[in-house]
Amino acid sequence: MQKFHVITGAGATASRTAMLLAADGERVRLISRKGAGPEHPLIERVAADATDTPELTRLLEGADTLINCAAPAYHLWPKEFPPLAGSLLAAVKRTGTRYVMLGNLYGYGLVDGPITPDLPLLAKGPKGRVRAAMWEEALASGARVTEVRAAQFYGRDVVSEFSLLVQPQVLSGALALVPQELDVSHSYAAIGDVARTLVAATRDDRVWGRAWHVPVTTLSVRALATRLADVAGAPAPRLEPMTERDLALLAFTDPFWAELGEVLHTPGLPYVVDYSETEEVLGVKASPVDEVLAEAVQAA
Repeated sequence: MQKFHVITGAGATASRTAMLLAADGERVRLISRKGAGPEHPLIERVAADATDTPELTRLLEGADTLINCAAPAYHLWPKEFPPLAGSLLAAVKRTGTRYVMLGNLYGYGLVDGPITPDLPLLAKGPKGRVRAAMWEEALASGARVTEVRAAQFYGRDVVSEFSLLVQPQVLSGALALVPQELDVSHSYAAIGDVARTLVAATRDDRVWGRAWHVPVTTLSVRALATRLADVAGAPAPRLEPMTERDLALLAFTDPFWAELGEVLHTPGLPYVVDYSETEEVLGVKASPVDEVLAEAVQAA
């Protein structure tokens, strides 16, 4: 029988996930407020609001899996994520649909050492706490649920500190101001690997009731920028740490930047994700970094 999945959201991760499923002959209903998403005979694009629980419940009927990739604007997480998460959870409980959540690492808070998926969620900031609460409530609900947690994105069509502040400047030969330590190890998740991990989670009954980490590449931001320059044939990157004043000035242009303070990491402390269980159990490996960067360069 042909599998049927519902994906909420229509951004880069949702679109890639939908295309991977469709390429394998599985039917996808992609829900977003604008009815956006890629065109494919097996992808049905629907305009709907995922916080409308009755409508979402109707759209979930008959689905094998709900994959949530939807998220409010970054600065509105504490206000708008709880009602979205509540609606998604209520809909899967009403329909019995299996639930794959796309999450991130914020819920862990500050971690000294490798970040493993069994660590407690001890974040103290509002964005970290809302992420942790979403998972804790879903886990306690009795639904068949798992969370796929991704590090900072890099690659084609992504929105992240690296894609916004480093990639364009490196490709143009300009100075890049970076809100993190330049030579400390940091894990990055390729957007394609995020999608492949979400797909793998729909196909293995061992995933339920726990979290999984997306495979990552771990490099310093300077090393990743240097790889990007090499792939693009650009000059050696020029990077400088961003000051609090730089960040404050950026905050006048977009509230996104004012929110970064919560998730900037302690100077000198590596941020390294352990994804060994994902590789061993789900069979997903990290993509070669130069291939991911080449795809981003081609799309720039």
